[in-house]
Amino acid sequence: MGRTSVRVSAVVLAVTGALAGCTTGTGGGGDRPGGPSRQNDAVAAAGTPVDRGRELTGAERVLVERAEQMLVKECMAAEGFRYWVGPLPTADDLEGGGYVLTDAGWAKRHGYGSRLRERAQEAQRTDRNHAYVNGLTGGERARYGTVLEGTPAGGTVTAPLPGGGSVRTPRESCLAEAGRQLYGDFETWFRAEKTAMNLTPLYVPALVADERFVRAVQDWSACMRKKGHDYASPAEIREERAASAAGAAEAEPGAAEAEPGAAEAEAYAAEVELAVAEATCAGATPLAATARALQTEYRDEKLQPYAEDIAAYRRMSLAALARAEKITGSTA
Repeated sequence: MGRTSVRVSAVVLAVTGALAGCTTGTGGGGDRPGGPSRQNDAVAAAGTPVDRGRELTGAERVLVERAEQMLVKECMAAEGFRYWVGPLPTADDLEGGGYVLTDAGWAKRHGYGSRLRERAQEAQRTDRNHAYVNGLTGGERARYGTVLEGTPAGGTVTAPLPGGGSVRTPRESCLAEAGRQLYGDFETWFRAEKTAMNLTPLYVPALVADERFVRAVQDWSACMRKKGHDYASPAEIREERAASAAGAAEAEPGAAEAEPGAAEAEAYAAEVELAVAEATCAGATPLAATARALQTEYRDEKLQPYAEDIAAYRRMSLAALARAEKITGSTA
């Protein structure tokens, strides 16, 4: 189950992530868990029957997130609490996710993003909001959580998921209020967003099994072997890196290298070299183009029942962007 689930979830990203470095349009991140990326621009701009309109670019998503954080800060202040808008990722930080890297420039700058993740984790550890909450008394700390995130006692909004099941969120909180100010109708937005961001299980299994995709992955693998990297698929690289990271986390402190700085630099150089090879082969073989074409084909075939939800998600995202520009006084 482990290897299969990794591959399926990874290909979820392939169909929206195989375009990096090939286009520069205006689309954004679809039902891609990894976030917005210019990797998706060509598909979003194409305006397929299901994918009407466009999604936000990475820079636009970051701008909306900043506006949301500013609204949360304002709401928390009205309740007597301090709240800091923390550092947000850049649009470039949000690139690089997906089944296969296809932007060799991004790969050369960041490899597989290991240092970006480390930087994000450090920002989370040093978040001023954590220190502030820890300094509150027990009662105020509990009230802080209620004000920020809400509780079921105040009512909830429920969104059914396309693959089954549902998710809920408190109806009243500073996070919900920020959503209302940005998106207008928080309940409609919550349901549309949860639908749009959870569609990949409905079409990815068929895409993975498509012989055209299988052949494209085989071509990519042959290209990688010529570069000295024997991998059957990009998913195999992800699995190997995940296992390596897990092993490093479990290693005894005394097992560290005598010169960790040099070892880290060597490991990062190897990461970048492999990532660049992966991206180069994705562009030199049919993999990127095939994934893009199959994404459009299978989304049109499988997602028609959700076309209105997708349209609402994109329409409300664009409306939120316009409000975010006014709130922040800036543009993406």
